[in-house]
Amino acid sequence: MRRNAWLWLPVILLAGAGAAQGQDWARKMFTDTSHDFGVVAKGSKAQFRFKVKNVYEEPAHISGVRSSCGCTSAEASKTDLKTWETADIVANLNTNAFLGVHSATVTVTFDKPFPAEVQLQVSGNIRGDVVMQPGLVELGTIDAGQTAEKKISLTHTGRNDWTITDVRSANTNFEVEVNESYRKAGTVGYELVVRLKPTAAPGYLNDQLFLVTNDPETAQIPVDVEGKVAAEIEVAPTPLVFGSVAPGQPVTKNLVVRNTKNKPFKVLDIIGGEGISGKVPTESRAVQLIPITLTPGSQPGKVEKLIKIKTDLGESAVPDVVCRATIVGSLETGTSSGAANVTRRDSSTATAGYRGN
Repeated sequence: MRRNAWLWLPVILLAGAGAAQGQDWARKMFTDTSHDFGVVAKGSKAQFRFKVKNVYEEPAHISGVRSSCGCTSAEASKTDLKTWETADIVANLNTNAFLGVHSATVTVTFDKPFPAEVQLQVSGNIRGDVVMQPGLVELGTIDAGQTAEKKISLTHTGRNDWTITDVRSANTNFEVEVNESYRKAGTVGYELVVRLKPTAAPGYLNDQLFLVTNDPETAQIPVDVEGKVAAEIEVAPTPLVFGSVAPGQPVTKNLVVRNTKNKPFKVLDIIGGEGISGKVPTESRAVQLIPITLTPGSQPGKVEKLIKIKTDLGESAVPDVVCRATIVGSLETGTSSGAANVTRRDSSTATAGYRGN
């Protein structure tokens, strides 16, 4: 990670040169604007999160999300976005009520800082001959360093020779055991045991397994895996966002450091980069409130720093915390008649442990 990296703030002018040009500022907040689910099983969870990040000085507000087709539902995880804040437009393919190839346009409407619409394209092929129960692997909450496992069943109708040949995932912390349950009268049944290895890092799990089959029309079937690996110590908020700050003017924000097992611990030291400091609490507590002070430099631009918190629980018990801010000086933004100004703040697939019988 580069520290103390300064980026000048470019300006996007939304001139009255046509409605399409006026939407560009909103599209720049999206990482993706289309997603193809491919072939999915009936009853499976087919969900995609379109990432939205406010890269502007002005707050943004999502006023509405709508889908052009009942085959897809969509909603925003949050609607108000300050500078650097992120949200998801969560699109779900309705695999219980629809079959076959479907597509939908998800329209995201903004009313702040200026009116705009962004259209997201979603498509997928829901196969009725492949049924999954339950629709995803829900591992729940797992303590860091522990294992967890869940079972799902998969049935295929129409071919006696249909076979799962492999299981793949970008997350190497999964191990999958594939057991054939039955094969009769054109129907094949499988039981999958999905295990999470104790090496999984703390954080939320939102991954996919891909079942590789011998059917060219359903060569890969995605299976969603969700859960949370809980660390003993959690920190909030992360990242710690100071927002827009004035040159040389100190700003203080609070970090909450909590022991998830309600055990008291002591903060020994807080290590930050130049211009950032923290007040070390004196008592042992299960929940520690730590004031973090940023003293901005004199040059306008983006700044990102890392804080390390040392405790009596060990060297790496507390996750490192990223601090972000934008120092705002007297920049020449430039205007044009009838134009609105928006200041933009820019900043392998591995094989899962497959075991078949």
